[in-house]
Amino acid sequence: LCLILSLCRQPASAKWYDRRDYVFIEFCVEDSKDVNVNFEKSKLTFSCLGGSDNFKHLNEIDLFHCIDPNDSKHKRTDRSILCCLRKGESGQSWPRLTKERAKLNWLSVDFNNWKDWEDDSDEDMSNFDRFSEMMNNMGGDEDVDLPEVDGADDDSQDSDDESKCLCNKSIYIVIFHIKDHKLSK
Repeated sequence: LCLILSLCRQPASAKWYDRRDYVFIEFCVEDSKDVNVNFEKSKLTFSCLGGSDNFKHLNEIDLFHCIDPNDSKHKRTDRSILCCLRKGESGQSWPRLTKERAKLNWLSVDFNNWKDWEDDSDEDMSNFDRFSEMMNNMGGDEDVDLPEVDGADDDSQDSDDESKCLCNKSIYIVIFHIKDHKLSK
């Protein structure tokens, strides 16, 4: 039975994600041996023996866009093999990994590492460091008298809890409106 299994080839399950200069593919094979990764300009070939039964894995991927094979690398760990593919054209988005639109049952998007880098810019207000600056620049007169709230001067614990709650709701509303504004652009 072991001999028969070692002759069979099956694609390794893989996850991928896109970044500005690189595309990452992680082949999920535990205890891999004889790992072979071949980077070509428009194709990636991966093979290895995996698991305690030395099951043969083979993946051939016709890539969505070209890569730089000389600047692409891979790293093996006990649980997986991570491939870092240098894009041929930096800054070009890959909506999928493969050239063909076919759904491959062994391939999925790695949403834990996915980042919408296309929307990143210096003017992006999503940067948390700029949040306080934005709040300070929101305008309004500092001399405006705010209406008094019943019990606002009470020193009771309930009053403090209510004001924290109101403060959190206000911040949430401001953040919600910022996101709405960003989405409508």
